[in-house]
Amino acid sequence: MKSPIVPVRHVLDFIKRLVRTVASPMKRDHGRGGVMVQPYRGYGSRKQVFLMGRVFRQARLGRMIPRHGMLRDTADVVRRIARRGYTDAQVEIRLGDNTVTVTTDRDGYFDAQLPIIHPLPGERAWHRAGLVVTAGGEPPVQAGVDVFVALPETDLMVISDIDDTVMFTGVADKLRMLYRLFVEKPHRRTAFPGAASLYQALHRGADGQAQRPIIYVSRGPWAIYEVLETFFQLNHIPVGPILFMREWGISLRRPWPRRAEDHKRELITRMLALFEEMPCILIGDSGQHDPEIYTQIVEAHPDRIEAIYIRRVDDKPGRERAIQRLRDQLRHTRCELVLAPDSTLMAEHAHANGYISCYGVEAVRRDIADSEGDPA
Repeated sequence: MKSPIVPVRHVLDFIKRLVRTVASPMKRDHGRGGVMVQPYRGYGSRKQVFLMGRVFRQARLGRMIPRHGMLRDTADVVRRIARRGYTDAQVEIRLGDNTVTVTTDRDGYFDAQLPIIHPLPGERAWHRAGLVVTAGGEPPVQAGVDVFVALPETDLMVISDIDDTVMFTGVADKLRMLYRLFVEKPHRRTAFPGAASLYQALHRGADGQAQRPIIYVSRGPWAIYEVLETFFQLNHIPVGPILFMREWGISLRRPWPRRAEDHKRELITRMLALFEEMPCILIGDSGQHDPEIYTQIVEAHPDRIEAIYIRRVDDKPGRERAIQRLRDQLRHTRCELVLAPDSTLMAEHAHANGYISCYGVEAVRRDIADSEGDPA
């Protein structure tokens, strides 16, 4: 089937929106250039929190460049491409009365672990951390970032893949993904039908009042962080620490990224250790290695994983048989592997097992029905 012809005005609109998003992190310096810090949303427990980010040195915006418009956005894209990580910058992080100071690596990244010695307010899950960056003889740079800390009464956490699980793949067809994200109307963007309602229901729990942690994992590099942030906001998907982008680490000695499956397995194990005895639901898709990785996690932690939801993204009989064998492999555990063609089956299973409310199920069904009624 031939692809539909895209009007020129839509292409131009796509280019403008894409350039604006790629340029957006650069606008915080108002064109002054110099040292800049970009923290990523943090996460943690009542005992410790984790926070990542990067410190850059970036060029000043030329005086001939206007402060607004396409020319300014294009100049900021160029500045973003040309910016370089600042090595050995000192980053002081304060959360409540807790502080820690870390140093950036050769690429400008910092990875901080902050012990919670002084308790944080227990009535809310989101907290604001302050950062002060000292880099060489430059004036100190300040920034703030949100940190999610699970409440003491939290009964469940969710760890989810992003590509082909929450959103249509951004790996096999990046241009189509970007077009959907920045040009099409919100209800036709890249999120799977019902995904937003499902994740909202899982976040709120069976009583509708919970604030469960939802941790999103992506195979992409940190460079697409802002695109994913925009995607989540536009599609009304509950925010969580989108902090587990793959560390590509490409160099002459290692000219390829870390294996995605190793990355995901290590991160899930780390989360299970951080949140100690908290039960967990794992969500992924059938297209990659999620069913195999999640099965290994269940076998290593049989009392921690409540359910595995796998979105079926193809109709290959061999793949379905392989997943069925994994399902049989888990029959002796408390965990059930659910292979679902859409979000409805996941929601129905979650409701039947007390993970979400009846209103959550109805919201998922309604969203899917609305999407099927879309003439597009």
